[in-house]
Amino acid sequence: MNLPKLKKLDENTFGGQITKLVVPIVLQNLLSASVNSTDVIMLNFVGQSSISAVSLAAQYTSVLFMVFFGLGTGASMLCAQYYGKGDYRAISAIQGIALRFSMAISTVFAVMALTAPELMMTLFTKDPELITLGAGYLRYLSVSFFCCGIIEVYLSVLRSVSRVMISTALNTFTFCMNILLNAVFIFGLFGAPKLGAAGVAIATSLSRLMELGLCMIVSARSEHIKLRLSAMFIRNKLLFQDFVRLSLPALGNDVVWGIGFSMYSVIIGHMSSDAVAANSFVVVVRNFGTILCFGLGNAGGILLGQKIGENRMEEAALYTKKLMKLTVITGAIGGLIVLASIPIVMNFASLTDTGMYYLKNMLLINTYYVMGQAVNTTLIAGAFRAGGDSRFGFFCDLIDMWGYAVPLGFFAAFVLKLPVMWVYFLLCTDEFVKWPWVIHHYRSGKWLKNITRDNLFAEQTAEIG
Repeated sequence: MNLPKLKKLDENTFGGQITKLVVPIVLQNLLSASVNSTDVIMLNFVGQSSISAVSLAAQYTSVLFMVFFGLGTGASMLCAQYYGKGDYRAISAIQGIALRFSMAISTVFAVMALTAPELMMTLFTKDPELITLGAGYLRYLSVSFFCCGIIEVYLSVLRSVSRVMISTALNTFTFCMNILLNAVFIFGLFGAPKLGAAGVAIATSLSRLMELGLCMIVSARSEHIKLRLSAMFIRNKLLFQDFVRLSLPALGNDVVWGIGFSMYSVIIGHMSSDAVAANSFVVVVRNFGTILCFGLGNAGGILLGQKIGENRMEEAALYTKKLMKLTVITGAIGGLIVLASIPIVMNFASLTDTGMYYLKNMLLINTYYVMGQAVNTTLIAGAFRAGGDSRFGFFCDLIDMWGYAVPLGFFAAFVLKLPVMWVYFLLCTDEFVKWPWVIHHYRSGKWLKNITRDNLFAEQTAEIG
């Protein structure tokens, strides 16, 4: 199947719809990136060891958020189409299914972080100091793991029905509280003890607890989209089958990608502590560089899903073509942001001479790496998932990350024993290797499908039990 024949697109309609979604999502992503950057900035005054330890321990947070992102986007790809169809009962059932999975997974992570944080840190480093600092960070962070299992699913559902301003407002509050509490517990303000890296985790957990409370308040005042834990017990066989068939590959895709990306830190962490510290700054800068293009991909996925749910396939195809053009532009802008940040970051960072060398060259590599991420994210996590195609992304990243990038990184680092920067360069080829297959799949049009069902509750009443 090829894409439908394209007619002229109403630029004003498209521009208005995408802007209403992109602006708050970009702001939300900016706030999320800012939370991570404030952690690094404040820990810069504590010491390089604290930065390195938190950077490594935070890989578990990254993996967990990839799980939540996979569940959330998997649920939202169904919810967006059912919203276009006008079926709120189906949306509630889908949210409940997603919560079952997210709470089970977050509980496992929380228990591990609380009871065996030292064991978790040994995966990334053998340095006793980093293990001790990272273990303290993880132990306090365990509370936030549990909260995020609920928050991220609810906010994803809100975004799928175009209520993005609410999730942005909640993220703004969390960002402000995180900065304030970071300052309190890192530097010992207002009589609080100076806790360093552990203070970052305490600040994160407290701000997430407050965000969860606000989610409950928003839910109580919402007419249709409620945050009810009882929704986890709604039974609908067809929706559960659709969720497993469509959403779990999206979850698998993000977990495969997230763990694979964390393995890059494992490789770097076993090569040089200076490289770890440098990479912690690079991740912050790259996050800022990809904010606009990732926001565009998320917004595009929501808009496309709603159009497909309304069965307006030709219009969805037109919107996707326009999104691709915008993605190239935002990817180029992201690269320029990374390039412009280099002198600023170099003047700010307090690293060793070797760490500064790694930092500069890693940033230069990321000036073009963000383009690869932009195109793949818009298509795989945006357009393809909006059309119900999550399997392609799963297999694409499984092969790319685990059949190519991770083995190549280990081989280059520990067999060929190449210098750190050569290993980092090879790892950063992963996004471009999969371009031919991703673009070919987009052009085939096989991903463009309406995945909603009619009369879901006609033969059965949702059972609460």
